[in-house]
Amino acid sequence: MKFFRRLTFNLFYLGNPPWDSGISPPELMEFLDKHEPGRAIDLGCGTGTNVITLAQRGWQVTGVDFIGRAVKQARRKARDAGIQANLQVGDVTKLDNIHGPFDFALDLGCFHGLSDAGKGAYLDNLERLLAPGGYWMMYGFFRSAADQSGPGLAATEIERIQARMRLVSRQDGTDRRERSSAYFLFQKA
Repeated sequence: MKFFRRLTFNLFYLGNPPWDSGISPPELMEFLDKHEPGRAIDLGCGTGTNVITLAQRGWQVTGVDFIGRAVKQARRKARDAGIQANLQVGDVTKLDNIHGPFDFALDLGCFHGLSDAGKGAYLDNLERLLAPGGYWMMYGFFRSAADQSGPGLAATEIERIQARMRLVSRQDGTDRRERSSAYFLFQKA
């Protein structure tokens, strides 16, 4: 299954993936306006749009994505933008070569695509990498009521996260495919 998932994502990056707008979302910009720069990690950074935005705002940024083609594009975009960032090909469920602490973790569409076991490993890594008081901004779409085994967020997963971190804010909406989705901001105790 992982082979086919990786192949599918690699094929998306031959062109312009539908999730890669090239524009940082207003939810991220609002966060940046209210918080002093520090160390940040973008989990599932894709082609680096948000890595660049963070770096331009004074953050020291690490970006991780499991698609080498996306990271290669991110490195080129960072170089063209004149910013420094640590961009790595890696699996967000296995971040042994990444060392925190990070003041801010960003995930715009990665966590919701992981398996249940992958989500657990991701949360363990996040807990290890985030500094006390650090923030995690996560965007994801919710699983459909008809398919509780497919990709997306389940209410039980949000509860599992809240057992580890404090929910600071939640902004519900819908994605381009009319699925229920939300931006979450959590803070580590």
